[in-house]
Amino acid sequence: MNQAASPPQLTFRAVVLAIVLAVVLSAANAYLGLFAGLTVATAIPAAVVSMGVLRLLGGGTILENNIVQTGASAGSSIAAGVIFTIPALVLMGYWPDFKYWWVLGIAGLGGLLGVLFSVPLRRSMIVEDPLPFPEGKAAAEVLKAGENPGPGLKILGISAALGALVKLSAASGLRLIPDSWAQAGYFANGKLIGYIGTGLSPALLGVGYIVGLNVGIVVLSGAVLSWHIAIPIYNAFYLGSDPALAQSIAGAPAADAAFAIWSAKVRYLGVGAMLVGGVWTLFSLRKSLLDGIKSGFAAARKGSGVVTSETERDLPMKWMLVALVLFVLPLLGLYQAIVGQWHVSVPMTIIMIVAGFLFVSVSGYLAGLVGSSNNPVSGITIATILFASVVLLFLLGKDGSLPAAGSAAPLGAVAAIMIGAVVCCAAAVGGDNLQDLKTGYLVGATPWKQQLMLAIGAFSCALIMAPVLNLLAEAYGIGSRTLPAPQANLMASVAKGLFGGQLPWTMIAIGGVVGALVIALDNWLKSRGSHFRVPVLAAAIGIYLPLELMVPIFLGGLLAHFVERFHKVRVDDEEAKDRVHRPGVLFSAGLITGEALMGIAIAIPIVVTTNPEVLALPVNLGAWAQWVGLAVLAFVGLWLYRTGKRGEGAA
Repeated sequence: MNQAASPPQLTFRAVVLAIVLAVVLSAANAYLGLFAGLTVATAIPAAVVSMGVLRLLGGGTILENNIVQTGASAGSSIAAGVIFTIPALVLMGYWPDFKYWWVLGIAGLGGLLGVLFSVPLRRSMIVEDPLPFPEGKAAAEVLKAGENPGPGLKILGISAALGALVKLSAASGLRLIPDSWAQAGYFANGKLIGYIGTGLSPALLGVGYIVGLNVGIVVLSGAVLSWHIAIPIYNAFYLGSDPALAQSIAGAPAADAAFAIWSAKVRYLGVGAMLVGGVWTLFSLRKSLLDGIKSGFAAARKGSGVVTSETERDLPMKWMLVALVLFVLPLLGLYQAIVGQWHVSVPMTIIMIVAGFLFVSVSGYLAGLVGSSNNPVSGITIATILFASVVLLFLLGKDGSLPAAGSAAPLGAVAAIMIGAVVCCAAAVGGDNLQDLKTGYLVGATPWKQQLMLAIGAFSCALIMAPVLNLLAEAYGIGSRTLPAPQANLMASVAKGLFGGQLPWTMIAIGGVVGALVIALDNWLKSRGSHFRVPVLAAAIGIYLPLELMVPIFLGGLLAHFVERFHKVRVDDEEAKDRVHRPGVLFSAGLITGEALMGIAIAIPIVVTTNPEVLALPVNLGAWAQWVGLAVLAFVGLWLYRTGKRGEGAA
């Protein structure tokens, strides 16, 4: 295919639509990530919206729609890279709020580096030794079947309105229903705490439907370990060894006592499991990682100076190297502004470059195996922060434990988080870029145009991250029960702990043992050829987050399983699953987007009036409110199931 005969791709309207969708979806994913500790891929909803909008504008080619979904998909990757790391700087007290130019520099430059680092990996992972890239294949099928996007747009619009309405009715809005339903009590003369509950969030139900029953069971099992085993044991046998915690919960309701024990002690089991999981992820991928890097560079050298077809043309390597230097220099200045010592800031920059390229390769490989939604970027970031902290401990010495300028946060911890933040953004964008390039490869797109579009989309998302985070922080509080920011809390805890902070190391060590046992179980299941797997990072997230967040995720996965059973889809038939679940996935994406955007919209009047109850109605349903909330969640679940039953086909 020569360039003259190529259908339009990087058109003005496609670029503008991609930027708009990227910004909206990045804001929604930022809220979701701070709320639930998860983000979801946005390529398929973006492709459906693109087909509908471009049709209204006179029709669009499949390659234009592909460019739109490529740019829009940056919304989930930049949001993940930012919310997993940058809020740690606020939680540690280094920043009182989110500094616009700093956030833009970290997220924007990190995202651009992710695009650059992933370019030499395209040929090896997609062309020469292709990985499955399940979400990339699914997006390509949606684009190929795009003659009638109307039903998909209708599903997205209705479910988004439904998610927004439920969020508006909840505790941060009209206050008709609570955010969760919970029952708790003391047993055995106060020795044991019993706690059951579920969040009433349609978005979490949608997340569960998208990730599926396997992941839903694993995250719920982690939460059960925390809330039904670890908390009762700690309360019964170890609370007396912590007088401060015992005094703080004396006479408190059982639910509050359980949450306090989880927050102070038990959630650190998840920290230990995630640390072990992150290290294991890197170790288990060592051969594939090295092979991917070698073949990527070999392909880049082989292709230099050779005329290639339009469908094989990447961004030129020489311009990539120039851009790499231009992007790295501002980051060097940023690190120097933090530590004020060139012999430290230069190694920090080198660590960032090396770790960035390595972990973009890991992220791309994982996206190729399990998809961007299941890509354990947080585990990759933990490994980065651990390695950077060890090097900084050597370079900074005692200075690393001293407060950074203008704050009480340890200097070394701040520096490690800064490195981790850039690498996290690069890894998230790099994996997403390769997923999109797989879609483009299947529909005949031009790689360099997609790479350029993703760079534009990533930087556009970075432009709005700080205002969105500041709005959410002022309205709800970062680290609160409304926005627990689990990964950022984890990164802050790990970084501070390595520079003299006080952490419950015994709980972290026990969590590490739990993580090792989960890995052993997963390997045993793999050796038996089982379709059910136990990913350690999913289990760690379940341990680390409140039970009430994990229950609706499990329920959503259960609904997806029932849809598969209804259509009699084989367990191993991934293509049939994609077809069957497409309406349900679109409905779920609408629930997530609608609820998240309403959460951001509600924050505006709260911030303007400084009154968290500004939208509350003078109506109190009392004890009935929780049961009404449960009924609403059941209604949403039934609607999701009925939509899933209308799947686009069966095996």
